[in-house]
Amino acid sequence: MWRGLSVLASRTTRAPSRWLCVCLRSGAQSLAPGSTVFALSSGQGRCGIAVIRTSGPASGLALRSLTAPREPPPARSAALRLLRHPRSGEPLDRALVLWFPGPQSFTGEDCVEFHVHGGPAVVSGVLEALGSVPGLRAAEAGEFTKRAFAHGKLSLTEVEGLADLIHAETEAQRRQALRQLEGELGQLGQHWAETLTKALAHVEAYIDFGEDDNLEEGVLEQADKEVRALEVSLQAHLRDARRGQRLRSGAHVVVAGPPNAGKSSLVNMLSRKPVSIVSPEPGTTRDVLETPVDLAGFPVLLSDTAGLREGVGPVEQEGVHRARQRLEQADIILALLDASDLGSSSSCDFLDTVVVPLAAQRPDDGQRLLLVLNKSDLLPPEGRVPSPGLPPHLLLSCLTGAGLDDLLKALRTQLAAVCGDPSIGPPLLTRARHQHHLQACLDALSQYQPASDLALAAEALRVARRHLSHLTGGGGTEEILDLIFRDFCVGK
Repeated sequence: MWRGLSVLASRTTRAPSRWLCVCLRSGAQSLAPGSTVFALSSGQGRCGIAVIRTSGPASGLALRSLTAPREPPPARSAALRLLRHPRSGEPLDRALVLWFPGPQSFTGEDCVEFHVHGGPAVVSGVLEALGSVPGLRAAEAGEFTKRAFAHGKLSLTEVEGLADLIHAETEAQRRQALRQLEGELGQLGQHWAETLTKALAHVEAYIDFGEDDNLEEGVLEQADKEVRALEVSLQAHLRDARRGQRLRSGAHVVVAGPPNAGKSSLVNMLSRKPVSIVSPEPGTTRDVLETPVDLAGFPVLLSDTAGLREGVGPVEQEGVHRARQRLEQADIILALLDASDLGSSSSCDFLDTVVVPLAAQRPDDGQRLLLVLNKSDLLPPEGRVPSPGLPPHLLLSCLTGAGLDDLLKALRTQLAAVCGDPSIGPPLLTRARHQHHLQACLDALSQYQPASDLALAAEALRVARRHLSHLTGGGGTEEILDLIFRDFCVGK
């Protein structure tokens, strides 16, 4: 019986490996047999050291052509060489060269790195010399990483992690991207796929051998138990409320409140630059001003809005309308009030219409609220608690900076809840396509009903496993792959 089961298991595991064939058949010039590419891998502009690399079967020829008559260095060892133009013999630079024979290289192909001085003339001279070597051409954007993917060096989720690591601007983004690059999300997807493969093998074994007495008891029940456990795991990851996507693209934090509460001063303080005009005149800010900032290590799009009040001119009223729209789109609302003017009609109206309804919500229901009482420096020393009936709040003085540390600490807590903490917990879903494939897998598993029809149940498992293979790159179409690799610069 188990010989038949192993045959079925091997038969069910062949399909996901077709991603390599699909990628190689995509028609991309970068994967044409025998092509060798070169590019500047370090940043553009003057620098101390620039890294130029090649990938492909003619990499060894390129190395010998530029370093002749010296012998190439040992594999994966740096050596100092004088680079010369292959045609004219003109010296170009004295550089460190490294030789990485495939498949033990980043792309899985023969690779060479030239570590040259970073002046524009040196870099352009070496690039021009490489272009004169037969069989070499300039690389396209993301082509080195695409070759690594095609040769099985990186899964698609690892490719996305590498792209996110290159573009990371905050500490949290760096941590999350590094976890994904190290393969945590891909390994989780592979574990899920293996669970489905095993369950499918059991179901097909029951279909083929169910009438015999060779099957152990409980095979179908065990498969059903594993599938139901997988459904619970998928549902838990889909309930992350787009935390990974917010971590990658930035959470939306909106500063709102009545006029002259100090909203623009707070935005300038948090962004550490003069984003908004600060004036004692009410209604100075009449449009939404947005700036990307790093708040406590998390990426944030910070919005300054018009003061919320009624009975103003048409221009400011449009600003108020836009402010209310931003409030509906916010992940976190910094509700700002003047601590010395809580009894005003505008403050009371803001408390009744914005603060109290949001404070009554559970944090898991959507938006999060931080009530901040600004201008605490105007409060008398004996009356530091403005009103005992207020929701939980923080005291702040944008003038003196008092209370800023407490605000940043509270913001970090809220941002960690909204974006997820990349240091702990399971890997996050950082892209919409991750959510799409897991939801499609879950939808397919909802059709898994072995008690009614085993053949349809087996087909449901096959469809579900196909969606999981798409998560790490199996069966991906050329259009999807092109969109992902477009995030890379030339040379990566």
